Amino acid sequence: MKPTIYDVAEKSGVSIATVSKVINNTGRISKSTREKVTQIMNELQYQPSIIASALTGKITFTFGMIIPDLANPFFAEIARAVEDRAHELGFSMIICSTDNSLDKELKYTSLLLNKNVDGIILATGRDHERDSSLHEIISKKVPVVLIAREMPALAIDTVLVDDYLGGLQATAHLIEQGHQRIAVIAEYENIMSSRERVRGYKAALSNAGIPFDESMIVNCGHSIDDGKQSMRSLIQSGNPPTAIFACNDIIAIGAIQAARELEVKVPDHMSVIGFDNTVMATLIAPQLTTIAQPIKEMGRYAADLLISEIKGTKSAKQRIVLLPELVVRQSTGEPQIAK
Repeated sequence: MKPTIYDVAEKSGVSIATVSKVINNTGRISKSTREKVTQIMNELQYQPSIIASALTGKITFTFGMIIPDLANPFFAEIARAVEDRAHELGFSMIICSTDNSLDKELKYTSLLLNKNVDGIILATGRDHERDSSLHEIISKKVPVVLIAREMPALAIDTVLVDDYLGGLQATAHLIEQGHQRIAVIAEYENIMSSRERVRGYKAALSNAGIPFDESMIVNCGHSIDDGKQSMRSLIQSGNPPTAIFACNDIIAIGAIQAARELEVKVPDHMSVIGFDNTVMATLIAPQLTTIAQPIKEMGRYAADLLISEIKGTKSAKQRIVLLPELVVRQSTGEPQIAK
């Protein structure tokens, strides 16, 4: 049987109330008593019940994080950054991956709320204006932070990168290399971050006096295979582009793989730039030029905002927008005529 608070109290020679005060770090207890009770808890490997703490209205020191795809290195790295910061602050984190499924998101939201977590960090990518899971969290008055996404219609803590600026930077880099026929492969239009990156792409074209061509925008899913299929359709079109802006590194890697299969050299015949700067950007050949998101900083800010909300140490909601950065590697260069 698992040890109980009664076992700890009996072996420590103190009351249950005293053990409870040690667990919750409340009340006036002598240092020697606190150390003794803590030692007995360690010896018995006693862990306080999270459910019991929740029922009494106490902090459980646990929060959830809902992400769209754990297989995407960006979300894996950002979850790690959040977890590292949570650990520093004495919190544990439950990670739920939805595979971009609304049904899964609703299921995991209900699961976390039923477990009485102290708060939730939401990184799912759909348009939250139509997102019932977010509204359910808010209706339960559970602290919530959006990361790498936003919902302008609500006053809610948010941490994100300036996606518009990132899209502009990526496209401007290709234009500076001499490209004028530039295609963009973006996730579906209900992903707000992709919409902003495409908006930045259009602005860069306009700034350079390059006419916008609707056929140069290809929408797809979020996998490597989606990037490959989109790249194939662009290469095999009657008038292919000389450069590709892929709205995340996964799509960009798929695009490079498709180019290799079709014997289109990157960057000699076609340049490719991504977005995120995950670890995979340096594992592909050629190494990927990309727009870096400050992943570690985003994770720390999100954890800090949520935990401050949980502890009641802040009063105003915050929207933290971090700047992207162009990282030039080997996948972009001046346009050349394919042989």
